[in-house]
Amino acid sequence: MELIHFIDFFVDNKDNFVDKSSFRRIRMIGLGTIINVAAIIIGGISGSLLRSGLSGRFRETIMQALGLSILMIGISGSLQGIFRVIDDGKLNREFIMLMIFSLVIGAIIGELLNIENKLERMGLWIQNRYLKNSGNFAEGFITASLCFCVGAMAIVGSLEDGLTGDTGTLFAKSILDGVLSVIFAASFGIGVAFSSIPVFIYQGSITLMAGVVKPWLTDTVITQTSLVGSVLIIAIGFNILEFKRIKVGNMLPAIFIPFIYYFITKM
Repeated sequence: MELIHFIDFFVDNKDNFVDKSSFRRIRMIGLGTIINVAAIIIGGISGSLLRSGLSGRFRETIMQALGLSILMIGISGSLQGIFRVIDDGKLNREFIMLMIFSLVIGAIIGELLNIENKLERMGLWIQNRYLKNSGNFAEGFITASLCFCVGAMAIVGSLEDGLTGDTGTLFAKSILDGVLSVIFAASFGIGVAFSSIPVFIYQGSITLMAGVVKPWLTDTVITQTSLVGSVLIIAIGFNILEFKRIKVGNMLPAIFIPFIYYFITKM
């Protein structure tokens, strides 16, 4: 619970930790993603060194604590995306049908593309090529990659970086990802550090395309995208806790369905 409280406090007060005005003066496009990638690599290496000194009993307990934390982060994000307080103080539910539609259509697309298998093959290729006998490398690579990419901060921060050169949001995300990567790597190993590769590709692509996609990424679309991403984070928590193996990678296209839906309705 301490991890959840820290993350919630940091996100709610990130402007107090990050002086965005100092970063706005830096106009190097993509700098925010570079900082984010560096934080993941440093955190992943640090966590891997910590892991080597832990017995299996400690690693198992850390894994369970991590799974519970990720599960609660996903649940809190989902509730925040679904419920709105209306004028009389009552809660109003939103975007339920769009969430279901996005997850189903996204899962179908992901199964057709077999995304999770491709991610796993990429992780195994890196492991066999450079890091033999490194344990559950692929699992750490996939889990961390999904966790670092599905949140709204990745989209919003990359857009700000591409449009204005403002790296404040991605800098805040870098600190959060750096802390999480230490904890992930203490459980999964060095594969977490290599999750920086898909993060670089994903956020870098959004940054480069920011001028094109910005008119279509309204506050509502970003909220809907964050809701779907939070549901996927819940699934990641289930996987870590070994409740039931969910192919979260194959559900990744669901994140983009709200954007596609908005684009079609405005045509």
